[in-house]
Amino acid sequence: MRKRHGIYKSPAELRLMTRPGSLTAASLAAVRAAIAPGVTTLQLDSLAEKAIREGGGVPNFMKEPGYRHTICASVNQDVVHGIPGSRVIEAGDIVSIDSGAEFDGWNGDAAFSVVVPDPSRPGVVAERQKLADVTEQSLWHGIAALSRASYLGEVGSAIEDYIETHPSTGSGQGAVRYGILEDYVGHGIGRSMHEEPPVFNYRVRDRGPAVRPGLVVAIEPMVTFGGIDTFTGEDGWTVTTSDGSAAAHWEHSIAVHADGIWVLTAEDGGAAGLAPLGVTPVPIP
Repeated sequence: MRKRHGIYKSPAELRLMTRPGSLTAASLAAVRAAIAPGVTTLQLDSLAEKAIREGGGVPNFMKEPGYRHTICASVNQDVVHGIPGSRVIEAGDIVSIDSGAEFDGWNGDAAFSVVVPDPSRPGVVAERQKLADVTEQSLWHGIAALSRASYLGEVGSAIEDYIETHPSTGSGQGAVRYGILEDYVGHGIGRSMHEEPPVFNYRVRDRGPAVRPGLVVAIEPMVTFGGIDTFTGEDGWTVTTSDGSAAAHWEHSIAVHADGIWVLTAEDGGAAGLAPLGVTPVPIP
């Protein structure tokens, strides 16, 4: 549930958001280094929690009513909100990890998808890797759009445009398009993990709020290799594609400030991801 706070933060508040962002990045880095066949999603959860707590933070997912874990671990056809447990990672899986940290009352939120190598199924791995890559690049195109935007709605248009020009298979009239989930979107972030405004991953008529210093948002495209219909599993959390197609999820929390933008949940502030798009992130002064 998104909470209503003022959507524009002060310069001092933006500085306070850098620490939870870096702790979120650290938790994801710890998980990414450990993903391999034979590892359980619960083991990954423990690594993320350790990284956040050792840095003085608190896993903010645990503050969601009824949720008791640090990460969401979604595998293959599970798109988002997968609960860590005894599931064992297998070769060829596409694994999406979402994590968040709270520090001194401020929040970070980010996610990535990775494909586990499987030499016995090169076609499946290549298909899933392209899905993960297109989803990641759509995120960076959305962040680049944010750096130049007058209104937040321009972010969703940039994400959709990138995905639409990179079909999963074929070209021209024979192209098979990826599906962009519409029921799950990005959000503002600050004192609460989910705040106003919504950040759409596709073009909408509403141009959204003005992009100006103090705006902090989590942009998170979720893309499938098939349709966009989903259902929530019996655990009440895990969101799965109705057609069983694989899915990918990427997310970063980004701050807009007087001198530019800074990707709070990227270890380099987003420099590597944004450089090919002609954008140089600027640290929050």
